Amino acid sequence: MAIHEECGIFGIHGSADCASDVYYGLFSLQHRGQESCGIATNDDAAIECVKGMGLVGDVLSHEKISNLKGDIAIGHVRYSTSGGSVPENAQPIVTQYSKGTLSIAHNGNLTNADSLKKELEDKGAIFHTTTDSEVIAYLIASKRSSTPSVEEAVKEVMGIIKGGYALLVMSPRKLIAARDPYGLKPLVMGKLDDAVIFCSETCALEAVGAEFIRDIAPGEIVVVESGEIRSVDSGIRRNMKKCIFEYIYFARPDSVIDGISVAEARRNAGRILARKHPCDCDIVIGVPESGIDAALGFSAESGIPYEKGFVKNSYVGRTFIKPSQEQRKQAVKIKLNPISSVVRGKRVVIIDDSIVRGNTIANQVNMLRNAGATEVHVRISSPPFMHPCYYGTDVPDEEHLIACIHTIPEICGIIGADSLGYLEPSDLDVMLGGDDFRYCDACFTGNYPER
Repeated sequence: MAIHEECGIFGIHGSADCASDVYYGLFSLQHRGQESCGIATNDDAAIECVKGMGLVGDVLSHEKISNLKGDIAIGHVRYSTSGGSVPENAQPIVTQYSKGTLSIAHNGNLTNADSLKKELEDKGAIFHTTTDSEVIAYLIASKRSSTPSVEEAVKEVMGIIKGGYALLVMSPRKLIAARDPYGLKPLVMGKLDDAVIFCSETCALEAVGAEFIRDIAPGEIVVVESGEIRSVDSGIRRNMKKCIFEYIYFARPDSVIDGISVAEARRNAGRILARKHPCDCDIVIGVPESGIDAALGFSAESGIPYEKGFVKNSYVGRTFIKPSQEQRKQAVKIKLNPISSVVRGKRVVIIDDSIVRGNTIANQVNMLRNAGATEVHVRISSPPFMHPCYYGTDVPDEEHLIACIHTIPEICGIIGADSLGYLEPSDLDVMLGGDDFRYCDACFTGNYPER
């Protein structure tokens, strides 16, 4: 089973306290990956890097952060991917090459990584990790030897690689940000006093007290050097196809991606569910965290009271991204606990963001029944998953997707619900407030921007 990555990146140029800024930025992006993390700083062309397996607060101690000097820094949080859960795959990646040193942090997945890696290995390249990110780093270093600047090397590489990516590249004097030509992966720019920041979500800007400036455009390269910002057109921009799953699940609700509030998009999803799949119930509850805003929207539209029905153990990582089925099952058991006094004797409608394999929601339905709920109706704030994602969201192959094997009535019976309702792909445009289909919904429809 292939599981692809979803990570978080944060970079800053022009801050005397750059390591600390990245540290707090990564804390706010911890939801995007709990497997490994790291920070690389640039002190007058001397790059230092600290990274390891675990959460930001565990890996990046105060002592380690205080030893990282410089005014440019990049950071990364990651979870287990097709590259494997090993320390070697932690980022940022630091590369020594003929022109000096480069460090990169990358969110996303390349669709042509295997062929590119084989081509490079045939020419004598030696790889130390199994990540797409090292392929990108090697390509940039290779192209830099024949181009006048790092940004020109990045531009050439963007014409070679395919897939979804948000990329930060740190050279001795520059911080460079690049976004894939479809805008599949989010990337924003902000300012903190005189410092310039790039990161995956606006919530990370707010965490360090920075001002949001704008989203990086699809196919755009932005270079910061000596306090100056300039934009470089890669020449490969496509029509916007941002990842719809950022709004459904991955992003924090307080983030705004490409001008659209994540929280409001999720509430819209709940409102649509209430109109399309009404039910006669006593209370609405949401699965923390990404189901809560949709539940509030369902409640507002239906008039059914919203109640907090689950207590979440905040110290358990996301079950969706656990690397093995056994780990997922164990995490579900300890992650959520129903509040019996809220659900006992009640007809409950539970709102969740998605059903992938079906194990998690089946456990939740069972827990609610054991806690005394008389009926449990399930509403899902996304369409059924029908296809894998090749761009960096954890949607596995069809054989592992319950909606590819069973009908909706069959799924309803398998998870033990009294009824089940999903959004339809045509609802997603309404969910985003009429965004004219400027998003990728391939995991639901099979309409891939590029393969």
